[in-house]
Amino acid sequence: MPNKYNTERRHHIPKMKFKVTNWAEYDSGLQRRGSLTLWVTDEVIDGRQAPPRSSRGGQALYSTLAIEADLMLRLAFHLPLRQTEGLMASLFELLGVALSVPDHSTLSRRAMSLASVSKGSRLPAGPVHLLIDSTGLKVYGAGEWLQEKHGDPSQVAPLLDQVDVEIGSVTADGAYDGMPTYDTVAAHGEDITVVIPPPATAVLSDHAALNPSQRDRHIAMIQAQGRLGWQKETGYGRRSLVETTMGRYKAIIGPRLRARSLAGQRTEAAVGVAVLNRMLNTARPNSVRHTARAS
Repeated sequence: MPNKYNTERRHHIPKMKFKVTNWAEYDSGLQRRGSLTLWVTDEVIDGRQAPPRSSRGGQALYSTLAIEADLMLRLAFHLPLRQTEGLMASLFELLGVALSVPDHSTLSRRAMSLASVSKGSRLPAGPVHLLIDSTGLKVYGAGEWLQEKHGDPSQVAPLLDQVDVEIGSVTADGAYDGMPTYDTVAAHGEDITVVIPPPATAVLSDHAALNPSQRDRHIAMIQAQGRLGWQKETGYGRRSLVETTMGRYKAIIGPRLRARSLAGQRTEAAVGVAVLNRMLNTARPNSVRHTARAS
């Protein structure tokens, strides 16, 4: 959340209210999210057989699409792998189709090497604006210890390495402040704008007068306009979008990852995002701010 000053007067600022203008359509879409046919489509049924492989080795029985569909169904309905296997088998039996279902061991093994999840997502034209924040998802094992050892800023480079399009800006919270983060972003493009709030104790660098860095300019702007003015000028408030998205992920998918291996955890998180995207495409509210009339 953006920093807020005048804490003692916050209660005088009313909370914004929104109204859903497409309630009938939204309500129908919410019901649609619970339909099994949303997750097991005709495409999934027709494409469960893996295509013949041209290289040496054993022939896979199930396609990547089949594994993806089963994993998405699992997260959408919060099922263990064995129950997912049973649900898919019973669904095919009810549909009267002679299709086999991967067992839970196969699902777990294939998840660790799954290359694509739900065919990715389409990005808008032009440079992308990245909002970075730690997910807060609980992981199996020593996840919290690893976070304390390596920290969040060390993960900026691996995150940026995954982006294969032009980056316009990178926004993160104060935990990522410091020249190592700025240098990491600059290595992916010298023209990338970095928006990270420096701490209240931050001071200008020795070369700020002649050649100020982005961090120096942020510090100077905060000194001149105040932190709220800096937030408005830089658009830092957009970072709340990623917090909202992660809150939605935790509420719908869950606050922790079940997979034990790092590869499996990456796939599980990607599948969870694919589930959220499909849910949003099915039911998306059209919310408008409700303004109370003056009496």
